[in-house]
Amino acid sequence: MPPKKVSLSKVFSRGLVIENPVLRLILGTCPTLAISTSVINGIGMGLAATFVLIGSNLVISALRRFIPDKVRIPAFITIIAGFVTIVQLIIQAFLPALDAALGIYLPLITVNCIILARAEMFACKNSVLPSIVDGAGMGIGFTAALFCMATIREVLGNGSFMDIPLPMLSSGGYVEPVLVFILPPGGFFVFGVLVALAQKLATKYGKKENVETVLCAGAINDQSACALCGGCGFSDGPMGESPAERLERQARERQEARENIEGGHGQ
Repeated sequence: MPPKKVSLSKVFSRGLVIENPVLRLILGTCPTLAISTSVINGIGMGLAATFVLIGSNLVISALRRFIPDKVRIPAFITIIAGFVTIVQLIIQAFLPALDAALGIYLPLITVNCIILARAEMFACKNSVLPSIVDGAGMGIGFTAALFCMATIREVLGNGSFMDIPLPMLSSGGYVEPVLVFILPPGGFFVFGVLVALAQKLATKYGKKENVETVLCAGAINDQSACALCGGCGFSDGPMGESPAERLERQARERQEARENIEGGHGQ
């Protein structure tokens, strides 16, 4: 069986919604909650993490055959720390105010779960180009999550956007800022709302992608073609099964599994 081709577009888009590191995988929560009181700080942290993700994924993927399995985690952390040092020196030289605002969270990118997870789960198992695309997708997804969260918290809690006062929401304007949004309780509230929205979008997108895969492979009723794809989970179905029958069977199997789980809890 020939190796399955990696779709770069799917690898990239996965980090935006389906596997968003913050809103779906719930990684990097500590810097997300601490930095997201300001849009500028959120963008700065997101871009710094994206640079480290792309660079570390590139090097780890290129060296994956030469890194002994027993020391892969220390090797990954060493590579990541090198890129963190580079980005920290650049920010200190050209953006000292941002460096002061990010504080300890900038060097702590070294042990950020998002970066180490992508090194362990993707970069060390794939070639260089998909690893770069994966790092870019995850980094942009992380930056987008920080941007959305910081926008809500800064606008509602401080009455400004990117440190520019908004007349209607600033102190003395039509609406007074709600201070709780820039405090930890407000951060957790906004985080929970965004996680719920991301869950809804990911579920909707995942169902659409699943149906398209089934129709693509099942339209020709070819079991070998379906096995080559393997992305929809229907490749173990009976030969000659129509796309509609595949969808019905999968829905029935999910319902049975759900009933078994509920029955087990009831006992």
